[in-house]
Amino acid sequence: MQISPSILSADFANLEAELRRVADADWAHVDVMDNHFVPNLTLGLPVVEALLEVSPVPIDCHLMIEDPDRWAPGYAEAGAQSVTFHVEAVRDAVATARAIRAAGARAAFALKPGTPFAPYADLLPEVDMVLVMTVEPGFGGQAFMADQMPKVREAREAVRRHGGEIWVQVDGGVSATTIEQCAEAGADVFVAGSAVYGAESAAGAIAELRALALRHAHG
Repeated sequence: MQISPSILSADFANLEAELRRVADADWAHVDVMDNHFVPNLTLGLPVVEALLEVSPVPIDCHLMIEDPDRWAPGYAEAGAQSVTFHVEAVRDAVATARAIRAAGARAAFALKPGTPFAPYADLLPEVDMVLVMTVEPGFGGQAFMADQMPKVREAREAVRRHGGEIWVQVDGGVSATTIEQCAEAGADVFVAGSAVYGAESAAGAIAELRALALRHAHG
């Protein structure tokens, strides 16, 4: 059970200090948005390269951008340990996943809430993780969408049938009140933004989330 705090909820003027606050997390989740695929603009490769220099934990890049075929491999080459592209934006998912892996990172594909999992099940041999969005991508602090839990279950069952070590990640509105249902549905990587960065103690919030997830781990 891995906790990946989202720096989308961090203080952008103090990102090095904000990364140190989550030093006992498993990952730091970095949302790259281009103002095209989603209606928000966050940060890009130069900032990710700077974060990689100072981050005490591996960086998990979630690319909410158009043309990830072109841009995703560069994040892996820079040293991001996990790179996620959106199936709704990618042209050649297999080639993009292979390029990310060839550059030394874990590859993942993400699904927006309205995107079904089944048409993409055949991508499992090419990836290390599936991200089921539990909010519409674009902004932090949104309400958790419990109606995405059947999709998490479906992804977990497909992974079980496929075999191998493929993680199922959830991102959006994950908190102490919602993480249990995510874990029960089969998620094992949890992106939490405001639940961690809005807490008095980020370390305490991470520990609490991890304990809740472990207690409710899927079969």
